[in-house]
Amino acid sequence: MPESDATPATPATPQRPSAHQDTAVLDAKGLRALAHPVRVQLLGLLRKHGPSTATRLAERLGVNSGTASYHLRRLGDAGLVEEDTERGNARERWWRSAHSRTWFNDHDLAEREPEATLAYLQSVAALYTARTERALGELQTMPRVWRDTFDMSDWVLRLTPAEAAGLYEELRGVVSRYRQDTPEAATPAPEGAERFSVITHLLPEPGTSAADPDPDPNPDPASASASASEKP
Repeated sequence: MPESDATPATPATPQRPSAHQDTAVLDAKGLRALAHPVRVQLLGLLRKHGPSTATRLAERLGVNSGTASYHLRRLGDAGLVEEDTERGNARERWWRSAHSRTWFNDHDLAEREPEATLAYLQSVAALYTARTERALGELQTMPRVWRDTFDMSDWVLRLTPAEAAGLYEELRGVVSRYRQDTPEAATPAPEGAERFSVITHLLPEPGTSAADPDPDPNPDPASASASASEKP
């Protein structure tokens, strides 16, 4: 399950975040609110770019402002976004994210709400894919110094559930040492720093033996690390 900053997402461990982390811990109402791809995208945009209006968000997503306004109200009902009264006026409402990140790791809730859980996770996965494809589309026009940092890698491991949970914690610990990029971030970035996305997937495949033949006759193109510098 995922945990995320800009895009709502869930960790593989049962630990809950402390209250001071400004984290939305999803309950049934919040999960149902996020069981729609437009709402997941709206929340992600507000966290990534800061407060905005339904009209501006609609333009980013390619939907009409009425649709964006409806979904923002649904997110508001679940406590995930709130009206920014300091910016709003009688003509147009401004919205902001009520939290900086989302935590969803309630396995009992996931079992009670399987359809909402799957819809939410599928929306998150689609956004991660879109973000990767956008980076690929911009790769050739990036400055070489940034193009050389691009990487897509995968490793196939054989782990116990406890080892997998430990791996997640280690990865999370490494990422947490670096500067976060949010509209509210108080830590000044050094000259030359740019937004940089790190996306992780921990994908269990229980019941698969290392000796089992690959049922796919086509080799997996992602079976090795691929960096921009290795491409022609």
